[in-house]
Amino acid sequence: MRGYVLPLVRNVVAAVRHSSRFAKGVGLTLGAILVVGAGIALGDSKPDALDALPAPIEVQARPIAAFDKLDLKKSRFGKLNWRGGLVLTSPSPNFGGWSGLALDDQGKGFVAVSDAGAWMTGTLVYDGDRPKAVRAVRLGPLQARSGAALASSDDRDAEGLAVVEGTPAKGRALISFERNHRIGWFDIDEKGFSPARSYVALPGAMQDAKANRGLEAVTKLRGGPYKGAVVAIAERLPDGSGNHTGWLWVNGKPQALHLVNGDGYDITDVAALPDGGVLVLERRFRLSEGVKTRLRLVRRDELRPGALVRGETLLDATMNQEIDNIEGLAVHAGADGAVVVTMISDDNFNHALQRTVLLQFALDAADLASARVRP
Repeated sequence: MRGYVLPLVRNVVAAVRHSSRFAKGVGLTLGAILVVGAGIALGDSKPDALDALPAPIEVQARPIAAFDKLDLKKSRFGKLNWRGGLVLTSPSPNFGGWSGLALDDQGKGFVAVSDAGAWMTGTLVYDGDRPKAVRAVRLGPLQARSGAALASSDDRDAEGLAVVEGTPAKGRALISFERNHRIGWFDIDEKGFSPARSYVALPGAMQDAKANRGLEAVTKLRGGPYKGAVVAIAERLPDGSGNHTGWLWVNGKPQALHLVNGDGYDITDVAALPDGGVLVLERRFRLSEGVKTRLRLVRRDELRPGALVRGETLLDATMNQEIDNIEGLAVHAGADGAVVVTMISDDNFNHALQRTVLLQFALDAADLASARVRP
């Protein structure tokens, strides 16, 4: 997703005269709001990765000690416990725009895809349970079924990623694309990503999706009555009541379901939990508050064709926390039944104004068990 829309920048500029009221009301400085606005304006400039042959790249990682900028000792956010984070930078012109993320069962091997049509693999290094660095990073271009590079920017806009068999080093993955809406199957090995092997049959409703509001999130259920079913959710394809639209592929056929959206959020990713539920990542931008990130738990009992899904909010983060344009989501098993949640941001290739941040939290087994779906 290329972020936001240019007309909002004019509203940011118009908001200057009201900046003190904004800052007092939501804890933001005018500078922070303008940074977001500038990111909105410049977020359409993407590198051409056609000649980016698979090769190692250098990536620097600066640790993020505290998630909350105002309370450095705070470690609990909603039902999530802060583990640590990194600000990632690289001299590679193709580094950035990360919109999909997956980790292996140990939370070390990772793979990401960008909305400029690139893939990235590597190893996440820890100091205890805190992310410390990334190593052995490789980057290359995604390819069409023919093996040709994705020549059109509309074809390269990868948004969602799920490793559904094997590992990020050797396995099989689903990637969802918007603009030219599609979901493709890819193999991964030591060389990187194969050309697209095949594509998932899409629902007819995708014909109504706007180019930049398409298939933002994809995963494959790991348990429950629909184990093995593909789940995809559009970034913004509202039904008649304004709810998000998604699909559950039952026996290979897409069946619609909807996710309640009373707060104006957009979908940015989804990740499958071992028991058959999913976590859903969302983002909202408003001039009065900047960017917000929300994470919802959807129980497996809610996931069925025709359902109106509510879920429960686990995290609601603002610009008072170390967020950016968070778009990628991954989960892996932690100690004592916990689920480790990892997120990554799409910097829109605005390296001077936005950041690639990798954030990691733990959802304890007791908190996961006690999470309740609202009636």
